[in-house]
Amino acid sequence: MWHQEKCDLCGECLVRCQYVDYDKETAVQQIEELMEGRPAEILKQCVTCCACNEYCPTGANPFDLINRLQEVHNALPIPEKTRKFMDGGTKVPSALTEGDGRKPALSLCAMEWALPDGAVGGQMFEGMTIAKGGEYFCYLGYVHIGMDSPLKANAQGFIDNLAAVGSREIVFIHDDCYSMISKMPEYNVQVPFKALHIVEYMRNYLKAHQDRITPLHRKIAYQRPCASRYTGEMDPILDEMFELLGVERVDRKYDRESALCCGSLFSRIDPERIRPFMTKNIQDALEAGGEAMVFLCPLCMGALAKPASERGLKPVFVTQLARMALGELPAF
Repeated sequence: MWHQEKCDLCGECLVRCQYVDYDKETAVQQIEELMEGRPAEILKQCVTCCACNEYCPTGANPFDLINRLQEVHNALPIPEKTRKFMDGGTKVPSALTEGDGRKPALSLCAMEWALPDGAVGGQMFEGMTIAKGGEYFCYLGYVHIGMDSPLKANAQGFIDNLAAVGSREIVFIHDDCYSMISKMPEYNVQVPFKALHIVEYMRNYLKAHQDRITPLHRKIAYQRPCASRYTGEMDPILDEMFELLGVERVDRKYDRESALCCGSLFSRIDPERIRPFMTKNIQDALEAGGEAMVFLCPLCMGALAKPASERGLKPVFVTQLARMALGELPAF
């Protein structure tokens, strides 16, 4: 939610943006135009990575304002095929596989098709109720095509469908889903179950079963999803999990607050503009000494796995990494 009363027009959000080259004066001018509801240039230049929310020192959430006005002014040239791809999330066939009611349920959102082999399975997920398909689609991805209204319009239905699973605790494998949960207070939607991020769930499991872990002793480059800008509190937990697995998260330029968007959706909107950033991202991971590129979002993995692999970086989904250390999958 945009908080205009918190904005002090420092310009930091847009000065730090890695996709535009604004000085403070230009940045402040853009923000002032946005406050007036005008079609400022940034609406067309924004690649919807959400980073400006994290850059903002006062918590005003400028991306939320940008994203709302992108929809108002139809600022992004969304190809019909891309819009259909996003709308298709609700049409993915749904299924609920009942498991042990004493364990948390696992939501796959509508992302099962995008998960790599071995992403779900083994001792960490044994016996869990699994919910998947369009009924559990989280809608957060619409921000990447310059729309925020579908999130609010479908928030209550999203929570109602998850509540109907009947579990007191639900683990979300898709970072977008957990980030969507974090936005429920601004939609005045009550969440009648405990939401658990996949990273926190894995960290907790690994801490409780350290005797089963064989440290991997590898260096990994982490691809931080744009949705993680909404839930920065997960980053220290992720670091703790990597330590338990015996992997080093290499210190790279494009990580943490300085992470680059994977380009999955925006490469469909403006490929000539976004692909050089995708190349820089892979190059940075290599220069930092990464042996593998680890992904939390399946769409990020879909966008970057092939170019990473071609450059000698093993693409690994975060749950696969844990299963490697548990001896369930071959290590890289």
